[in-house]
Amino acid sequence: MHLSTFLQVIVNGLLIGGVYALVSVGLTLLFGVVDIVNFAHGEFLMLGMYTTYWAWYAMGMDPILTLVISMPVMFLVGAVVQKFLFKYIMGAPALTQIFLTVGLQFVLQNGALMVFGPQLRKLKTGYSDQAVHLGTVNVSAPQLIAFAITITLSVLLFLFLSRTDLGKAMKAAQQDKHTAALIGINTDRIFWIAAGISAALTGAAGTAISTYTPVAPTSGAAFGLMAYITVILGSLGNLKGAVVGGLILGLAESFGIQYISADAGKLLSFSIFILVMLVRPQGLFATKESV
Repeated sequence: MHLSTFLQVIVNGLLIGGVYALVSVGLTLLFGVVDIVNFAHGEFLMLGMYTTYWAWYAMGMDPILTLVISMPVMFLVGAVVQKFLFKYIMGAPALTQIFLTVGLQFVLQNGALMVFGPQLRKLKTGYSDQAVHLGTVNVSAPQLIAFAITITLSVLLFLFLSRTDLGKAMKAAQQDKHTAALIGINTDRIFWIAAGISAALTGAAGTAISTYTPVAPTSGAAFGLMAYITVILGSLGNLKGAVVGGLILGLAESFGIQYISADAGKLLSFSIFILVMLVRPQGLFATKESV
């Protein structure tokens, strides 16, 4: 009985952590390549959730299939924001970046509140309440799908950055944009593509989360907070660190809920984060290269 409970806690933690990882990968890519911390990241997630909701509601699409809509839509959002906002604060003092992205956060959140209203909206599918039984361990089907999306997109992103010319150009621009420009890399193009991919990944996270989390203008706020903590824990700009950091926080939250109290999940996650920052303030996976 105790072993099965322990295994259930591990599985729950990995599923929670997988979602945190997926939410964080987009934020990590943006910081690693464009060198901007986007405090509106949670609101990008919320836009992805609404995109999935309306595609499901209006066209009857399976929420997971709406990835073919939410990712391109959010890619355009990220590219436009980079071209008309982020471009002008690259290299600016951190306080300037914070003020602009926090302002964008309020605009997006209140804009969604004005357009969609404050009510919670829920997607209902044939697998919403289903679970996969692995012996004595029960795995929520929507969360398992979200975890599978996390692994798939993370692997594809790593392959893209390491195996393609565009991905290598992103790494070069991240390391030294002036030298990259001298060797013929169009850094402006690289930055808006990176911002678009970052937003597309965040939109995918919104799609995955919307299968079991109510959709509302404030839905992205809590996940945005966990994304910031995750990327700092894993080291700013380190994609592998974001994935591992997300899994660590998910496991901590699951153990806190099971063995301390229902309200202690986030408390234990934050405590581990603070402890790591005291011992290793640069994060767990700090390296010379970000992405």
